[in-house]
Amino acid sequence: MGLYILDVYQSSNIGVFMKVNDQYLLVPRGMAETKIHKLSKYLEVEALPASIADSRLIGSLVAMNSSGILVSRLTQHEELKELRDATGLPVERLSTRYTSVGNLIAANDKGAIVSSVLPKSALVTVRDVLDVAVESIDIASHVQVGAMVTATNKGAIIHPEASETEISTVSDTLNVEVEMATVNRGVPFVASGVVTNSQNAVVGNNTTGPELMILTKALKI
Repeated sequence: MGLYILDVYQSSNIGVFMKVNDQYLLVPRGMAETKIHKLSKYLEVEALPASIADSRLIGSLVAMNSSGILVSRLTQHEELKELRDATGLPVERLSTRYTSVGNLIAANDKGAIVSSVLPKSALVTVRDVLDVAVESIDIASHVQVGAMVTATNKGAIIHPEASETEISTVSDTLNVEVEMATVNRGVPFVASGVVTNSQNAVVGNNTTGPELMILTKALKI
């Protein structure tokens, strides 16, 4: 099928605005219906318009897999209820002083990589809600591991300055092969420019041909 190339709100940083698992795609309220329909069809999921703390930056504020959804502590009660009702999944706030949950957690249905800044109590929440083993590390000297890694149940990509030890830890925890990559003409924070699940991937519209080849191979799509 090939990767689908897209911009959102005239931005190639599409991963900032959306989050997907193998069943659902969370998109900002008010996003163009034509784009939502294409994304839903391409990723083979049900698209759900949503907001987190009245923000459309869903990708930065949410971590999810097929078992559960973690959201920023700023998420409103009604937003929580809507996500629970629409998905039938456990949806819980991550109670830490850090609000950008999506930038601090990278997960698939096999494991979760979490930032070293999160306390042990948060790791327990991640484990319980996502129902996976959890590993706490930094990547390429950055604590925002959710921005450094994008993973599905078939493969993962990681910041190009990740060490061999970090790549090995991510691979072992998520139980997939991991490859270094960039998006949108050399951006190393790979989650910012990719929205992907086990079915397919959508990438920012500045992503180059060589980058597309690496992403296709790494994510096995």
